[in-house]
Amino acid sequence: MQKLSIDTIVQKIENEEVFHAVAEDYSLTLKIDEYVPYICAAVHDGNQFRKELWSKCLHTAYERWFEEDPCTKEMVQSHPIVLAGRDSRFEYDLNRSPEAAIYEDAWGKKLWKEPLTASEKEKSLQKHTNFYKIVHALVKKTESKFGTIVAYDMHSYNWKRWKREVPVFNIGAEKIDVNRFADDVELWRKSLQEIQLPNNIKTTAKINDVFKGNGYFLKYITQNFNNTLVLATEVSKIYGNELEGIIYPEVVNSIKNALQSKLKEHALNFYKKHNQ
Repeated sequence: MQKLSIDTIVQKIENEEVFHAVAEDYSLTLKIDEYVPYICAAVHDGNQFRKELWSKCLHTAYERWFEEDPCTKEMVQSHPIVLAGRDSRFEYDLNRSPEAAIYEDAWGKKLWKEPLTASEKEKSLQKHTNFYKIVHALVKKTESKFGTIVAYDMHSYNWKRWKREVPVFNIGAEKIDVNRFADDVELWRKSLQEIQLPNNIKTTAKINDVFKGNGYFLKYITQNFNNTLVLATEVSKIYGNELEGIIYPEVVNSIKNALQSKLKEHALNFYKKHNQ
């Protein structure tokens, strides 16, 4: 893996190079083993939190971890194109617009002991801007090369905070062009529901059940590009104990192994259907 500037990463994408990179400020990673008609992203996988903000933050490391999406990069890491955020959403949230990316409070609790300075905010927002420079270059290149593509926007969520039964997998499709892509969304749901998990976990998959797919990653791509379907895919944290801060590696591995074939199969079927 190379440590590269954002401009260099963008240039390599434009030149259609294959490479593994971490940004110079360590805010993101990008792996491109081959240019294919689909992209995997894990915008909330990271948990880094700038040291200069530690003393100002009221939330504990566990409280931050509870709201992050650990292991979501690992679940799709076998695929050719994987983009992941490395910083905590508590510093800046990549799935929110720049105007809303820095929290004042988070999940009902005030976040900062004292307001962040303008320079502290700017340092975080620059990393948000840089991430979307990479997103833009990546989607532009793959769309121009393949026509219509699909982006798998991987997240996780805390199922134990819900007071009703919730699905293991949720696809947020509220902002998707259903006239064009409804069948593709349903095929993805069916494929996810077929995944067999250990520990007697019953797999369920639904559309717009717990989340509707209103994140900025999806909105940015659909507002700037006409031929990319973004599948905002949430995995409930059945792959760990969210109350104890424990990850179950055997469950993570099962999801990873299943997605290795199912995601690729869905993406290639999508490509054949929409690029004839």
